[in-house]
Amino acid sequence: MAASKEWQKMVNGELYWAWDADLQANRDRCKEACDNFNQAGKVSRRRRVELWREIIGDTRPLPPVHPDPKTDEEQFKDTDPVVDPPISVDHGLNFKVGKGSFLNFNTLVLDTCLITIGERVLFGPNVCLYGATHPLDPAVRRGLEGPEAGKEIHIEDDVWIGGSAIILAGVRVGKGSTVGAGSVVTKDVPPFHFVAGNPARVIRRIETTMDPDNKETT
Repeated sequence: MAASKEWQKMVNGELYWAWDADLQANRDRCKEACDNFNQAGKVSRRRRVELWREIIGDTRPLPPVHPDPKTDEEQFKDTDPVVDPPISVDHGLNFKVGKGSFLNFNTLVLDTCLITIGERVLFGPNVCLYGATHPLDPAVRRGLEGPEAGKEIHIEDDVWIGGSAIILAGVRVGKGSTVGAGSVVTKDVPPFHFVAGNPARVIRRIETTMDPDNKETT
């Protein structure tokens, strides 16, 4: 997959042909993996992690099964996020989520380019990460006949994204920040700030001992 010419153009943020056979095959793979994850019903943490890793193409071996279910579940605390179904991911292979993070139901991810979520990040329901873009010029865009593109999205550690927020392509949400519910984030969010609105704007700085630049809390 990584050797495909169109795949390389896509992850590099260049214009690419979305209907390339290799890209289509991976989207089909990811859709099937998402369907399996979403339709699994009530399953063990181990099985949920296994299904999650199939979405993102994580081939690490699972730890040996522990006979005690609670102890077995604890083995995944520092290795994988908690993800509530349903989830919809476009490619999966470009989506990285850190340990201790929680993605609430109806998360939607267009991972044309790399999308990263740090550790201890919290998502409300219905959060959308739109890493895909189209040319603004309709003469270039040409509906289904033209090329597509994308930009990376990075959400750093200890961020809280409120329900129904939308994060657009090219955005970085800084460490320890909060995005208000229903916001549309069109530009970078500085670390330890609260943003809200459409388009999202800085409301205030967050006072916290985690902020190395906030001398009042040290």
